[in-house]
Amino acid sequence: MKITTYTGGFVQTNGYLVETPDGNLLIDAPEGITDWVARRGVRIDDVLLTHQHYDHVTDAAELRATGARLHALDDYSKDLTLESLGLPVAVPPYRIDRKFAMGKPLKIAGLEISLAHIPGHATDSVTFHLADHGIVFSGDTLFAGSIGRTDLPGGSTTQLLDGIAKHLMILPPETRVLPGHGPGTTIGVEAETNPYLD
Repeated sequence: MKITTYTGGFVQTNGYLVETPDGNLLIDAPEGITDWVARRGVRIDDVLLTHQHYDHVTDAAELRATGARLHALDDYSKDLTLESLGLPVAVPPYRIDRKFAMGKPLKIAGLEISLAHIPGHATDSVTFHLADHGIVFSGDTLFAGSIGRTDLPGGSTTQLLDGIAKHLMILPPETRVLPGHGPGTTIGVEAETNPYLD
């Protein structure tokens, strides 16, 4: 398995290209990632959305038009993408092909991915844990030295912190955290140094 990071769009959002012998997938769809993977000559089979705030789904419709399947917790909604806030972005509408079945691992591209629903930043936030590879894609729930903002519609600091404690801080300390913004970190580093997790 090979993971390559793309960062782009209005608020510098991370998207992750995961290549395996059994298929290629993206974690999130920030602006510009479709052209980026095309320049690399990679075909995308599936796109897993950590949540549907605008900066994580700007290229979702374009990726689906290339034949990629979109996976998310909920169906597309303008409210989920936060276009309703009047932000200076436009998200082309798209259709979710497969909704996550919470409570059982997602098996895709030869990988087994454990899903955790952690609302608080967004109502539909999901993290993806690849235990066999020691990696968790945290979306906008947990960052290096910080947590996702909770002042947006549907936000809750209590929900977010409870979910992080229940689903993420129980992972092995060496687990790599690949977040929706900023640099990567590990569960152990965040347990020791993240000021929000005291």
